[in-house]
Amino acid sequence: MPDLIRILVPLVNPNENESLLARLAVKEGQQVKKGELLAVFETTKSTFDLLSEAAGYVKGICASEGDLLKTGELLCYLAERADQVLPESVRSEPSKPAVQSTGDLRITQPALVYAQAHGIDLGIFPAGQLITEKMVKEITSTSLPKINADVLIIYGGGGHAKSLIDLIRAEGKYLIHGILDDGIASGSQIMGVPVLGDGSLLPELRRQGIGMAVNAVGGIGSIAPRLKVYERLRLANFGFPTVIHPRALVEPTAVLGEGGQLFFNTYVGSEVKIGFGCIVNTGAIISHDCILGDYVNISPGAILAGAVTVNERSLVGMGVTVNLNVSIGAGSRVGNSATVKADIPENGVVRAGTTWPVDASVG
Repeated sequence: MPDLIRILVPLVNPNENESLLARLAVKEGQQVKKGELLAVFETTKSTFDLLSEAAGYVKGICASEGDLLKTGELLCYLAERADQVLPESVRSEPSKPAVQSTGDLRITQPALVYAQAHGIDLGIFPAGQLITEKMVKEITSTSLPKINADVLIIYGGGGHAKSLIDLIRAEGKYLIHGILDDGIASGSQIMGVPVLGDGSLLPELRRQGIGMAVNAVGGIGSIAPRLKVYERLRLANFGFPTVIHPRALVEPTAVLGEGGQLFFNTYVGSEVKIGFGCIVNTGAIISHDCILGDYVNISPGAILAGAVTVNERSLVGMGVTVNLNVSIGAGSRVGNSATVKADIPENGVVRAGTTWPVDASVG
């Protein structure tokens, strides 16, 4: 790659030339891999995950979380070497211009959805600035009781919920208050855990001080229902603990995101990075330096060799083997017992029992 790559603020919405830097996922000097999350931007209509276009080292970060940035502005540089120093001409580039107030209320789409779900009057916010989800949440957080960190609920009452019940009981860290499921009648029980009702109970449970939830919708057939549950829980202001079976082995240098589920006999190797809401199922091996994006599902017995990247929303089936340094594109599905020897493009499909790329196909 070139010595320096300019990372610019993306065009998130064609009708808006500004976007909010809602999350800065990297630090100055951090090493990143191709496809790794750099930042999350929000506008009044949508959100956008900015991914690294190449491997390298983050240099010269020009913005902070909460900044309102214009499309095409410089966010940072991607350097080829860790010891690379930015030239004086680069370091002296002018900072971004001040954002001018329009005098009208502007609100990001996540903030609007959250405000509507909680019945918040938008008139309480000042005009002339972009209203973010964080600002709206601060309004509701002052009126909600403190979360009981020892109690959680499970959302979803299928087979994956049964596995989670056993995991949570084995871990011994949380008390399961009950299960919510949109298709199971309240009053029944699953493995001794009461079914409380459907998702409409979330606001009331949160008012009772129950604010931790585990997503038991596995998303094997389609990940959409699993993502929908996460969104519903977020809107109700629930948090997402990472649950780890006591017989799972996680190296101390591994970094685990919120909402993770690590089952019996899994191994997570040195300097592995696991994103939000990932499932690492029974007996799976995630070797050193692997990266799992948000909402990745690693099925039982899958083996990822070192430095494998599995991008967000991908499913790796049972007994799959993925070779060293391979990247699996976002939204991909790798069938059971497949062998992956080369990169898979975004939304790729590898059929069960095949070898990629020799006898697999992309759907």
